[in-house]
Amino acid sequence: MTQAPVPSPCINVCRMHPTAGVCEGCLRTLDEIGAWSRMDDNAKRAVWLQLSQRRVAWRRMHAKPTEGDAA
Repeated sequence: MTQAPVPSPCINVCRMHPTAGVCEGCLRTLDEIGAWSRMDDNAKRAVWLQLSQRRVAWRRMHAKPTEGDAA
């Protein structure tokens, strides 16, 4: 049984964060974006796994404080 091709994580919000070094849309690095079309499916899956971890960290870093948070 053949697996479906691994889709690109691109969501067409292509803007590199100046200090984080990742795209603010898909959270890939420039190296990952540039290499994507040449990666095999296992490498793409590995990037997807890293993106899941980056997304958690990104949300924590960019979370807006709520009213009940201590200053």
